Amino acid sequence: MSRVKDQLAYMIASLNRQLEGELEERLRPGGVPIEQFRILEVLDASEPLAMGEIASQSLIEAPTLTKIIDRMVAEGLVYRAPDPNDRRRVLILTAAGGKALFKRLRGVSTAQEQRLIEMLQSEKAAELKTLLRSMMAN
Repeated sequence: MSRVKDQLAYMIASLNRQLEGELEERLRPGGVPIEQFRILEVLDASEPLAMGEIASQSLIEAPTLTKIIDRMVAEGLVYRAPDPNDRRRVLILTAAGGKALFKRLRGVSTAQEQRLIEMLQSEKAAELKTLLRSMMAN
């Protein structure tokens, strides 16, 4: 094995690319780009959210996120609303169409997560999550 392929960063990036590809493939029949799915997933966990919070949690760069949100607003998946505590801030909320779409597709990521947990066995999956969280915090 080459030295690069044995580096942790390479292995993590490679696995991420593989998992994202699998998720994109499973979302394709529904016509939903992975970025839109991630945004709906983030909003499902905690809404309303400001654009910066969505960008951080969905791992989408702010300029790209703005374009995606514009498209999602046009498609009736999300909508913008003023923050009642700060009129300068705009919050993003899931519209009825977005809630229905996410409900229909939620099982895609749940199935992937379950498959990974089974592959690693529950105890090792929990250990890996702990290790990754500690690395992400640094």
